[in-house]
Formats: sequence, structure tokens, C-alpha cells
Amino acid sequence: MSAAQVPDWLPPLPPITEPPDDDPWATEPAVPAAPIQLRTPTETQITPRHPDRTAGPGTPADQSGTPWDGDPVPLKTDRLVRPFPVAVFPEWLSEQVTAVAEATQTPVDLAASVALACLSTAAGGKVLVRVDRSWVEQVNLYAVTALPPGSRKSPVFRAMTAPLSAAEEALRDRAGERRVEAELASRVAWARAEQLAKKAETAQAEPQTALADATAAAKEAAEIGVPELPRLMTDDVTPESCISLLATHGGRIAVLSAEGDVFATLTGTRYSAAPNLGVFLKGHAGDKLQVDRKGRASETVDRPALTLGVTTQPGTLAGLAAQPGFRDRGVLARILYSLPVNTVGQRDNQAEPVPEDTETTYTDALTTLVLLLADHDTHHEIRLTDEARQVLLEFQDWIEPRLDPRTGQLALITDWASKLAGAVVRLAGLLHVAHTFTTGYATPITADTIRAAEQIGRYYLDHALAVYDLMGRSDPDLDDARALLDWIRKQGHDTFSRRDALRGNRSRFPTAKDLTPALELLTDHGHIRPRSTPINSNGGRRTDAYEVHPAAHDNH
Repeated sequence: MSAAQVPDWLPPLPPITEPPDDDPWATEPAVPAAPIQLRTPTETQITPRHPDRTAGPGTPADQSGTPWDGDPVPLKTDRLVRPFPVAVFPEWLSEQVTAVAEATQTPVDLAASVALACLSTAAGGKVLVRVDRSWVEQVNLYAVTALPPGSRKSPVFRAMTAPLSAAEEALRDRAGERRVEAELASRVAWARAEQLAKKAETAQAEPQTALADATAAAKEAAEIGVPELPRLMTDDVTPESCISLLATHGGRIAVLSAEGDVFATLTGTRYSAAPNLGVFLKGHAGDKLQVDRKGRASETVDRPALTLGVTTQPGTLAGLAAQPGFRDRGVLARILYSLPVNTVGQRDNQAEPVPEDTETTYTDALTTLVLLLADHDTHHEIRLTDEARQVLLEFQDWIEPRLDPRTGQLALITDWASKLAGAVVRLAGLLHVAHTFTTGYATPITADTIRAAEQIGRYYLDHALAVYDLMGRSDPDLDDARALLDWIRKQGHDTFSRRDALRGNRSRFPTAKDLTPALELLTDHGHIRPRSTPINSNGGRRTDAYEVHPAAHDNH
């Protein structure tokens, strides 16, 4: 699919005098999805939403016998999410991604996002993209894909990351000889320094000269560094250990994990109530890391490049927004999210395995790319052509009005969307290197590459909206309705009053007015309905009361 053919599912901006709809991306209730085409995904995917609410036989009734109008509608939001544009990858990568998706009967999005994490592992910390004199982007990414348990995430992860292990082993073999030579040279130099130091201790004639010789020998020995065996990636790592790995391995490391609990470890929340987000934030931006700890030597990383490639469950993503500082400090905004449609129940258990030649080509190409870039002692800087800069500017101009806090359709995810142009630049750098590493990647990034990266960027925009919906952060009223429904379920209410709800949720709803949108949403979705309450015998006013749908307590 060419860049021109990629549909823009965001509607045109409304006039500045007219506020946008509450949800400009909302669609009609989704019809049953067609079977997912794993090899050539071209159809629009729709995140699940409203089931048929038509009342049928056995529809539950309240205590007075009045039937309900069907089952409650889940509190979810429809989002149009486009398929991953695999065609923008070079052939050696696109064929592997498609073949792995077919062999494992998983969404192509999963293998594609892991593939980007692999490219980031290869190029992160080695390649920079200079857009202009003051705008320089690293190419390391944070890519997270969420699917339910049983979705075969681990097999896909292993198939896509296996060449990185081979490349790491090759780097260790190459460094082994140098390490042996350095260890021997260091040992000899320290032995000589020790001999001269002993002579200086007992020197009777010219003691100052003997001391100077011993000092010079000690300095010479100290300057001989023994290189660490190269390391490209790790799995489960604390913030402190991650900083040490970055400092030891040239300022770059990849955290690649098929389990989502890596977030708790990397951000420090697994072992402490207070998160340690410094390495997570600075490792993405490339800001200087300097850590001084009592009893240990200080560690400094001038330009850290941390890669994150994680597959996890949707529930893990839903819980990220509740972590202290994760949104306020920009953790959520740095992640490229993928929330593919689950293929469980539609899989062909006799699917063909990945062709051997496809797997070999992919392994050879990714291994070569890693080894080639590893030879760079300094960052390799790539520039944009004039036409590429213009295409990028047009994309920035498309984003900017949509960030407006009054009328912008992306106002509720401004933290994420404001980093989208930078993400597109990073993606363009990775695509450029992946396409040209065999022919010479010193050439500038072209306009076509920026357009291809924009396609991936728009894909991740669709999925960021879906994930923020899941977190309850793109629609505060929807988040409030979910919280109120949780309270109803915990209390086991069949009926409740507005006053009950207000008293039970005072920290979330300070006033009755704040509670109204959540009550209206639950009513619209069929979880509750107003119940007429007569004026009491003392002449008091009517109380706002609600009946709870019997199925609402089980509608998880």
C-alpha cells in the first residue's frame, strides 16, 4: 500500500468556533469481524465493542417484573485501527514478519513490532538522525505489544529475536582475543609497577627518581583497559543494573522480554513504592545519565540509548496509567503501543512453518547489520534530503492543530501525540538503515522513507488511542463510569441512590454534578436505569435512585 493510499481515519478538524464531538473516532456498533488475513493484512480492524442489545427470550427483569432491554454494553470505545504496513520493510524483513505471523497464526502486528525492536537493538546508540541544526533524534524505540494469554507471543518473540543472540555471540568471539591480550598486558604492567614501587621503598640513591619511575609505571598500568565481553540485550533488569549495563557497553542496551512485568522491574516499582524513572526517561531521550552511589564508583553515560521491546497482556497496559508518575513524567508518552486483534479461535493449526530460506536470509541480514554497526566507535549521523524535510514538515503541520486543548482531536493524548513526529524520524532512521546497509547507508534519508515511516507512525497513533481508551485516559467520563461500575459490583447493589454513589466515591466525585456524566454513561450502556421513587411521607423531595442490571455484576 503506498503512502497516498493510506486512509486518514481522523475526520477533518471542525471550525475553531465549534467544539469537536466527544469522540471523533467513534463508529457505529461493530459488525462481526471477517477472518484475519495474516499474510496480506489490508482490511481495517475494529476494536471490540457493542454486542447486540436486542431483547430476547429470557431477558432479565427487575424486582417489579419490568424486563430490561437486553444485556449491558461493555464500557469500551470503538477505534479504527489500521493493519501494520509491513510493505514498508525491506524484503528480507517483511517476508520474515509475514511468514512468522502465518506460521504462528498470530496478528502480523506482533512480529512487526518485535522486528522494529530488533532494528532498534542493532542501530540504537550507533545511529543519529539530524533533521536540522538543532533537532537530532536517536533511533532507539520503546515498542510494546499487548495480546491476551495464549496468543503465542513467546514463539513469535523467539523467532524474531534469535538472530540477536547469534550476533551477540559473534561479537563476543571477536572481542575474546582482544580481551585476552589486554588482560595479559595489564597483568605485566601491574607487575612491573609493583616491582618499581618496591625499589622506590628501599632506594637509597636518588629516591625521587625511583618514586617517579614507580608512579609512571602505575599510571601506565591503570590506562590499560580490559574490555568487557559485548552485550546487546537483557531481559529482567533493575534501574541500577540497567545504568551499569549502559555504562559498561558503550551507552546502549536493549531490554527485550516476552513478559510484561519488566515494567515493574525497570521502573523500580517491583521492589519499592517510589518509582525510579530516570533511566527509562533519559535512556529514550539520550540525556546524560550520572549516578553517584555511596561506596561505589560513579557511573556516567553521556548519551544513553535504551531499547525496549516487550510483549504483554492488555491488563498490564491498563494498569500502567495508575502507576505514580508514569503519565505526568512522560513514561507513557515514549511507548509505541500495538493492540492487535486477537486471532485465538480463528487459527489454522496446520499452518506452514517459516520457510528455511526466509529464516536464513533474515538471520544473516540482521546479524550482518548488528556487526556492521557495532564497528562504529562514534555515532553515525544521517541527514534528510530537502524533500524529506518538507514531507516531515507537512506531517508536523497535520499534527499541530489536533493538539489544541480546546478543539484538538488529540488533546487528551497530547503527551503521546506531541512526540509522534520525533517517533517518525526515528522510524525513518531505522527503515533507512535496514534498506541500505548493504549498499551504503551514508546517503540521506529520502522523502519516500519519511512517508513510509509516517505510515507506521499513523498505525501507532491509532493504537495509542485504543490503549489510552483501555487505560481510561482518552475519555475521563468513560474512566469515571468504569470506576462507578466497579463500586457497584464491590457493594453488590441491586439498587442505589445518587447520594449512596456520592458518599461511596467522594474522592473521585466531589460534587453531584461531577457524578452525572458517569451515571448517564452507565444508563446509556444499560448497566443501570433510573427508578422512580415516591415522595416520602414527611413531604421530602424525590430521591434519584437507580436499578442495577442483574448481568452488570458479571459483565467483566
